[in-house]
Amino acid sequence: MRKSIFSLVLLALSAGQSLSAAELAEDTGAWVQGVAEGSLKIIDPSLEKGRVWLEGQSRFDGDWSKWYQGMVRTAVGYSLSDRATIWAGYTWLPTHNIGKPYVSQQDLWPAFRYVLPTDFGTVTFRTMWESNFGQGDQVRERPRQMIKFMHPFDFEKRLSFITWDEAFYRVNTTNWGGKSGFDQNRVFAGLGWSFNSNVRTEVGYMNQYLDMVSASTGKTSLTMHHLAMASVFINF
Repeated sequence: MRKSIFSLVLLALSAGQSLSAAELAEDTGAWVQGVAEGSLKIIDPSLEKGRVWLEGQSRFDGDWSKWYQGMVRTAVGYSLSDRATIWAGYTWLPTHNIGKPYVSQQDLWPAFRYVLPTDFGTVTFRTMWESNFGQGDQVRERPRQMIKFMHPFDFEKRLSFITWDEAFYRVNTTNWGGKSGFDQNRVFAGLGWSFNSNVRTEVGYMNQYLDMVSASTGKTSLTMHHLAMASVFINF
């Protein structure tokens, strides 16, 4: 846990250094997502340790007048224990920013998730390694690490404080995906409400900081999105 916190501090320091070298563009928007996850025992009892993950997102600009990006993610997994799960998945990411042509990115990835219950809340670690297929035949390799904390309130156990952070890193340089190095960081803080053991919602604020360095010109493009985020999680 201490190593993870130390890594986040280093990322914050590196982001601060980048801000001094390039102008930061800021905007607002909103993301909405739905995530469903469950055991494959609904197909056959012998597949109880098998898992399926289905997810969809829509992303909008500040006044909801422009949809600029979507995301569809699907994966199959295997429960190593009641805390650890391995995954293999696929993501489709269609994007149409204002003034730019439509692009479509597809990702293949393995992932590992570990859930750690504690006396003060639940900590979840998720590690993914994406192979991003974008423009041309170059494949960008991009690992990402998430740490999430959920703390139910004593006065109402269905209500929880939720925060998470996820950092992305570009392993290699591609013409379309930028130079190798730090890619982006997402941090979220908000509240969650559990309707029952199968349905939970989360609403809050997410800050997305992107640091893109062009492979051809070396120019740095810095963007910070201030986002409202709402999620629904279904477990089956």
